[in-house]
Amino acid sequence: MQTQQLSLFPYLEAESATRPPDFIPIYEPWLGKREEQYVLDALRSGWISSLGKYVTRFEQQFAAFCGVQHAVSVSNGTTALHLALHSLGIGAGDEVIVPALTFIASANAVSYTGATPVFADVDPATWCMDPADVERLITPRTRALMPVHLYGHPAPMDALNALADLRNLIVIEDAAEAHGAQVNGRRVGGLGRIAAFSFYANKTITTGEGGMLTTDDAALAARCRLLRDHAMPPEKRYWHDEIGFNYRMTNLQAAVGVAQMERIEEFIARKRQIARWYCAGLAGIPGLTLPVEAAGYTNIYWMFSLLVDAPFPLSRDALIPALRGQGIDSRPFFHPLDTLPPYRTAQTRPVSLALSRTGLNLPSSPSLSAQQIAYICATIRSFAQPNTQYPIPNPQSPIPQ
Repeated sequence: MQTQQLSLFPYLEAESATRPPDFIPIYEPWLGKREEQYVLDALRSGWISSLGKYVTRFEQQFAAFCGVQHAVSVSNGTTALHLALHSLGIGAGDEVIVPALTFIASANAVSYTGATPVFADVDPATWCMDPADVERLITPRTRALMPVHLYGHPAPMDALNALADLRNLIVIEDAAEAHGAQVNGRRVGGLGRIAAFSFYANKTITTGEGGMLTTDDAALAARCRLLRDHAMPPEKRYWHDEIGFNYRMTNLQAAVGVAQMERIEEFIARKRQIARWYCAGLAGIPGLTLPVEAAGYTNIYWMFSLLVDAPFPLSRDALIPALRGQGIDSRPFFHPLDTLPPYRTAQTRPVSLALSRTGLNLPSSPSLSAQQIAYICATIRSFAQPNTQYPIPNPQSPIPQ
């Protein structure tokens, strides 16, 4: 791995001295000449902060991709969630229901507003928010539902939207991990009142850091634009009627985003191809549960994730160092939020807890080759079935449902 690639992953840099020479990291961004060309163009223009043609162009591209009227670029995915919640007037005394199994940013953004995150369990097959548990948790203080499209599989938006309509609640999509995922042919980002995306270096498309809000609500989009720039109206410079935020995206970041958007369909197709290779290579191994793609849904497999349980000879926690010893990085699932010190509750959500103890993310970079996937699968098979030979996967193998 080259030095400039390592700099995007500081948590790997510290371990580089002990890595095997052909180490396969959990994720690497897929960057090319066009990203370099557009960044240099932005640099030479002098417009390197939040004003510049690439910011507007990136927002327009992303809105069209999600099938919505408005997109508002921001500094990262967490600020996108916070800005959405704040712009909707959610604050102290309110409750927002989020899945227990997700990255902590989902709950933190709720807490930043003074509202209280309430944790719902997830579906054991799709790993996304369970509408039945959500319904049980609704109280008079509930203002919003925040489903997360976990690891690239969409949440059950039809059921959640129906429940929200019945109980007069707002739906905010946390789509940080699911660029391009679909429910019945409609892309995430346009399935709730507003949606938040992340463009961190390990996301399907990246701007290094960065995020985006998408919505069909013109007034809400205008409110987000105002608040992301210190609540300063464009027609009256340095005048502020309220407290806003500095949540802007730079033109340099947006230049990378524009280049990435020009290849996003290629990225999605590639990640689904990688999932097919994995599913072919790992099929039939006792104790491994492969990810699903529920009927009517399109999973973009941001991470190729699976469950490791008996009778597989190694536990999930034992498999991680075993893979690393063979030059393969991996990551466990998130800890359930209701088990973490800031949000610990007396009763944890059982499905989320079980998934967090057995879930494993395998290398998922879109640049991975069939040969690399074959090596990863062969290595995992060797732990279950020693001396088993494994051919390169069939690229047309189906994705499980």
